[in-house]
Amino acid sequence: MRVTIFGAGAIGGLLAARFAAAGADVRLVARGAQLAALRSRGLTLVTSAGRFRHDLPATDDTAALGPQDCVILATKAHSIPLAVPAIQPLLGPDTVVVPAINGIPWWYNHAADGTPGRPLESVDPGGAAWHGIGPARVVGCVVHAAASVPEPGVVQHAFGDRFFLGEPDGTDTPRLAALVALFRAAGLDAVATPRIREEVWLKVWGNLSFNPLSVLTGATMAAMHDDPAMHGVLVRMMEEGARVAEAHGIHLPMSLADRLALARKLGHFKTSTLQDFEAGRKLELDAILGVVLELARLRSVPTPLLDAIDAIVRQRAAVAGCL
Repeated sequence: MRVTIFGAGAIGGLLAARFAAAGADVRLVARGAQLAALRSRGLTLVTSAGRFRHDLPATDDTAALGPQDCVILATKAHSIPLAVPAIQPLLGPDTVVVPAINGIPWWYNHAADGTPGRPLESVDPGGAAWHGIGPARVVGCVVHAAASVPEPGVVQHAFGDRFFLGEPDGTDTPRLAALVALFRAAGLDAVATPRIREEVWLKVWGNLSFNPLSVLTGATMAAMHDDPAMHGVLVRMMEEGARVAEAHGIHLPMSLADRLALARKLGHFKTSTLQDFEAGRKLELDAILGVVLELARLRSVPTPLLDAIDAIVRQRAAVAGCL
């Protein structure tokens, strides 16, 4: 299987290194300092077990690579619609696309309830990815892993290696089985699920509360969870989010208390959104909160607290140049 990882950041680099160690035919699409480092020094994965270096093909010219068997999109969610022209040369008739991204993805409405669906404007303006990549190519992916890029060409794996993979229509297909085998061969905890949207929601349920509040407060997961007043805000935000999920036929496979307890286990960890804010990078607000509000409007679900937090955090991001 020819695998191209589009976006050689933290998760993309982690996957590339693990796939390469397992002997997979993998290449990277990167740019800027990351691309220069990959070409000159290779990719180094740092884990609790040591440092592991891999020399992998890396390019910013997707036309030179041509159609692939599998393309893993490991960029920020908001970057995908803009990257569609660069992704298209990688797509052949049978190419499978795996968006390993945060939040509710651009393909979310495809094959939901057996309907053709339509793009979600908040995460796919103008349907750029929907029409330019095609949701029928997608196998959904939910990432439960934390990694960072302390310097170009180096990826540090903090914790977690679980990846949920599933067809949007819930079926068990040969391409899904092949992907699960690829991930498992790399030593990753890959789980095939017929209910990929439930897994999407279970993760975003925490993201829609902890992530924007972390930008507003600068606090870690544990600090927000353990402060009684903040804990109350988290609960009310998640209650609103759960009502949106339920209105779209999603049964969240965990109680609110258990989901909060799961987040608390991360301890004094900064959310990815707070890390992006502190680094001056654009925030993934649309994928983790804006799209939830869009889905709420589609089912006339009131979300007053989520609306307020969304407005405040966007103002904060705009002032800081992160919007």
